[in-house]
Amino acid sequence: MPIAENFPEGLKPTGKISLDDGNFHIMWGPGKTTNTDGSKAETLADADVVAAYTARGEEQVPLGVSGTMVAVDWDSCVADGACIEACPVQVFQWYRTEKDIPAKDVVGQTFAGTGSDVKDERKDLTDKADPIREHDCIWCMACVSVCPPAAIKVDQSNVEKHESAAKTL
Repeated sequence: MPIAENFPEGLKPTGKISLDDGNFHIMWGPGKTTNTDGSKAETLADADVVAAYTARGEEQVPLGVSGTMVAVDWDSCVADGACIEACPVQVFQWYRTEKDIPAKDVVGQTFAGTGSDVKDERKDLTDKADPIREHDCIWCMACVSVCPPAAIKVDQSNVEKHESAAKTL
């Protein structure tokens, strides 16, 4: 299900994920277990993703949306990696390749940006494409056009929402 056209309306900043160069992006919640049409969120409906969480012994919980100008709905992201492969400026990284922690624990973390930006190098299907270098986006929309569950929204005009949310964290 596509990320909401009116994102981030109806969501609240739940924290930030920082890059050690001082840049950061906002995490928005609450997460979701169902889509607006009543269907299960993609990560809960995908048998391979569910199996990956089970293999790790991790409970699947609603995660929310990572990023504001480059927003990835982590409840829809099935770790396909097409966005990572398509991005010409390496905005995304597999977060677990740098810090192998559950996605529910990334808020408040600082990353060096050394995680993999190679499509096939994710840890497993619990990994998420994180817009760690959101500030480097060139607005080409390549990631949006290739994301199978339409879990990405790129909207340069959301910079004001990012700045406003940042003041609350």
